[in-house]
Amino acid sequence: MWGLISTQIIISVLFLIVGWAVRYKKAYYLISGFSSRSKMEQQHIIANGLPQKTGSLLITTACVMLILLPLHFTSFLYNMEIQFGSMLVILLGGFIYLSKYEIPSKRKRSFTISISLFIIVLGSITALSVFSYQGYEMTVLDDRFEITGMYGNEWSTKDIKQIELIDEMPKIITKTNGVGLPTLAKGYFKLNDFGICLLFIHNNSSPYIYIELQNEKIFINDSDPLKTKQWFEELRSKQSL
Repeated sequence: MWGLISTQIIISVLFLIVGWAVRYKKAYYLISGFSSRSKMEQQHIIANGLPQKTGSLLITTACVMLILLPLHFTSFLYNMEIQFGSMLVILLGGFIYLSKYEIPSKRKRSFTISISLFIIVLGSITALSVFSYQGYEMTVLDDRFEITGMYGNEWSTKDIKQIELIDEMPKIITKTNGVGLPTLAKGYFKLNDFGICLLFIHNNSSPYIYIELQNEKIFINDSDPLKTKQWFEELRSKQSL
C-alpha cells in the first residue's frame, strides 16, 4: 500500500511543479515538442492559450489525485482503480479537448492522435480489468492444491498448518494488491486480526475456507456453497495424510 501511496504522491507533486512552471512561469519548453516548433508556431499556440491550458490541466490532475489520496486509508475496495482511472481520464480527455487550440494545420492530426491514445490506453486497461475479474477454480491433488486465474498459484498440502470452514469473513481493512467488485474480491487484502491475506472470495456466499500455510494465509470460497464444502473436505482429507 505504501508503495502505491508514494507513487501517487510523487506523480502528483511532479504534475504540480511542471503545471505551475508552465502556467505561471511560462516554462513552455517543459511541454513535449514545444521547443522543436518554429517561432511562428510557438507564438500562435501561446496566443491560443494551448501551453497555459496544458499547465492548468496538469495542476487539475494533480489536485484530483491528492484529493482522492485518503481513499487508501479506508476500506473502499476500488480506491486504486478510482484514483489512477481518474488521472488517465482527466489527462487523456484533457489532451483531446486541448487539440482545439492547436494551429489549424495540425489540429486534426492532434485530435486524431489524442483520441487514438485515449482509446488504446483505456481499452488496454479495461481488457486487463476484465481478465483480473475473471473467476477461479481450486484443484486438490495428492500432494498439492492449485488455484487458477490471476493471483493463483500452487501450494503443497504439507505446508497447511490450519484449515477451517467459517461462516463469516473477517472485516477487510484495506486492499494492498488486488481487485475488488461488489461480488468478488481477489488478491492481497489486509484483514482485521489476520493481517495481509490472499483472497479468492465471492462476497455474501457463505461459507468460506480459511487456509493457514507456513508463509501465507488464504481465504477462498465458491459462489456455490456445496462446492466450497467439497473443496474443504478434499483439502482436509489431504491434510490428514
